[in-house]
Amino acid sequence: MASAKSSRSRPAGHSGVFPVGGAAAVGGGGGGGDGGVQLADKLKIFKTDNFDPDSYVQSKCQTMNEKEIRHLCSYLQDLKKASAEEMRKSVYANYAAFIRTSKEISDLEGELLSIRNLLNTQAALIHGLSEGVQIDSLTSGTEGSAEDDISNVEDQEPSEIQKWAADFPDMLDVLLAERRVDEALDALDEAERVAADAKRKQNLTTTEILALKRSVSDNRQRLADQLAEAACQSSTRGIELRAAASALKRLGDGPRAHSLLLSAHNQRLQCNMQTIHPSSTSYGGAYTAALAQQVFSIIAQALSDSVEVFGDESCYASELVTWATKQVMSFALLVKRHVLSSCAASGGLRAAAECVQISLGHCSLLEARGLSVSSVLLKQFKPSLEQALDANLRRIEESTSALAAADDWILTYPPSGIRPLTRSSAANLALQPKLSSSAHRFNSLVQDFFEDVAPLLSLQLGGSTMDGITQIFNSYVNLLISALPVSVDDDANLDGLGNKIVRMAETEEQQLALLANASLLAEELLPRAAMKLSSVNQSNMDDFRKKGTDKQSRVPEQREWKRKLQRMVDRLRDSFCRQHALELIFTDEGETHLSAEMYISMDNTVEEPEWVPSPIFQELYAKLNRMASIAAEMFVGRERFATLLMMRLTETVILWLSEDQAFWEEIEQGPRPLGPLGLQQFYLDMQFVIIFGQGRFLSRHVHQVILDIIDRAMAAFSATGMNPDSVLPGDDWFLDVAHEVISMISGRGRAANGDREVNSPTASVSAHSISSFRSHGST
Repeated sequence: MASAKSSRSRPAGHSGVFPVGGAAAVGGGGGGGDGGVQLADKLKIFKTDNFDPDSYVQSKCQTMNEKEIRHLCSYLQDLKKASAEEMRKSVYANYAAFIRTSKEISDLEGELLSIRNLLNTQAALIHGLSEGVQIDSLTSGTEGSAEDDISNVEDQEPSEIQKWAADFPDMLDVLLAERRVDEALDALDEAERVAADAKRKQNLTTTEILALKRSVSDNRQRLADQLAEAACQSSTRGIELRAAASALKRLGDGPRAHSLLLSAHNQRLQCNMQTIHPSSTSYGGAYTAALAQQVFSIIAQALSDSVEVFGDESCYASELVTWATKQVMSFALLVKRHVLSSCAASGGLRAAAECVQISLGHCSLLEARGLSVSSVLLKQFKPSLEQALDANLRRIEESTSALAAADDWILTYPPSGIRPLTRSSAANLALQPKLSSSAHRFNSLVQDFFEDVAPLLSLQLGGSTMDGITQIFNSYVNLLISALPVSVDDDANLDGLGNKIVRMAETEEQQLALLANASLLAEELLPRAAMKLSSVNQSNMDDFRKKGTDKQSRVPEQREWKRKLQRMVDRLRDSFCRQHALELIFTDEGETHLSAEMYISMDNTVEEPEWVPSPIFQELYAKLNRMASIAAEMFVGRERFATLLMMRLTETVILWLSEDQAFWEEIEQGPRPLGPLGLQQFYLDMQFVIIFGQGRFLSRHVHQVILDIIDRAMAAFSATGMNPDSVLPGDDWFLDVAHEVISMISGRGRAANGDREVNSPTASVSAHSISSFRSHGST
């Protein structure tokens, strides 16, 4: 029958299982029982253990042409489909039997496992007996009796500890399958204790102890893997996560447990951050707040979980700090990329400060719990904030320069668009600063700037802030200097101005307004604004260290900063004084009003001169008197600055005379000596300066310089062989002439009988004092 089937299934000229009409045979094989038998016969050759596919194909295809090979491939494909269909039908037909058989196989595996454990127990028992465990009865006797004893031991019931050790693997399998972690951990601890007791008491064989230890180790690893897998699930949070980490730590894998704990929090953080986008917020503060809430809350939760599970162990604390630092670094980079970069480019210092405050506020909550990460934020934020600081300072400088081009240099109270220093009222109006428009703008911008930068002191930006204000104030002073009609320091004044246009201050009142702007800013307004930084810096100090109202209570750095500002004002004041001194000394054509020739030539005239001070000194007093009147209204409350300004102007003129080498060379060494009339005129001029300047326009230093000048002139006259005292009139004569000219210029009538007003600038000058000058000059 088999040979018939075989011969019927062979194609002509070939041997094998293929029928002549392969496709037809396959198609008909699925229909009836004969087809099924044919299919089974056809598959027999493939079911043999020594079936070799390569040899089979070579044997069939060795003498076949291309057409027959194609036919063979097609037949094999059909056979494959028919086999699959047969298997599908067989599975459907025997599905119930398949399920039942699978269950029986599972039960059989359990029984086989029990048999294996029993055999292991028996083998361990036999091995222990062979090593001399509990074989005291075998120390004597014949071989036959020993075999009987071993047979008796094998027939004994196992002890309770042996039964527990044999049942331990199955019991632990059940606990792990049901995820009863705590009970599994207790069972593992119990197994280790049993193994230790068994080794000490020798109630288990070495093999049994080793098998128990191996089972404990394997199941510990199995439980650890199970816990690690659970911890990595995104749905595992809170109590479950801490429980898994605690169980892993109890298993002796603390580092892995801590790493998985942090990894789970990081996974949760990344998932939450996917919902936060900078484009969905109206400004950077909202984005920063939302991002900080997610990042720092996750860090705080990780800190709580770590402390609860692992305590304060240094190794875990170090890993936590490293992980938290990494998260804060990522947060800082996101804020820097999406918020601070744009703020830095546009000079949005207030928006940048708000973002930094939000971030540092969340950092402070962590610091209260012992985790300090603010230094990471400061390191990342500081460059962007410094860039925003510089951009803001440039904006102040550019805005002030733009207003200076149209400033009329008239002092007014703050306009309505600028925030006043105090509430507007009739009583407080006098407290408001009177500045020109550009100075008001400069002050307002600086006030806002200090308010914005005050919260950023923790970034150590105080020094950069003060230096920046110093630079822009220096630029503003340069603008004020360039507003003077005649700039005597063109190179210095125009340094950094570039193409900036400044409206000229043509009148003396406008020029004094320049000084009023600079002095009020440097002495009061800017230091007052800078105190906002000091108040923030001192807010956390003890009461006894709080800032007082006295200037001496200010920090040394601020006092030094104020001195820098004052030096810049002094530069403007010196430019102002040099300009007016040059206007007095020189004409528009470059000729001088103060030369040795004007004194030497007086003795060559035949007419009696009109004894009055020289025009340059009369004009000096008129200018000082006029400016003092303007300054009295302009520098209310700052009279000292006005007095020093007038003294500086007098000093500039006198020092120029004292240091003019050409003047003194002609007086002392010229071809024509200084005559009596010239000496009298020179003495009158110097006495006139002393009399009108005493107490108002003359400092002690300049007073001494004038005395030295008089000494030098009288020494030059004495060199001709004449006595100065013999040609100079009495002291009262000089007083009368000086007072008359002073009264004429100031517009006040002279007091009768030579009596002078108590408040007159010449009231302190007496005939005795002039005599002392005379006697001093004659020595």
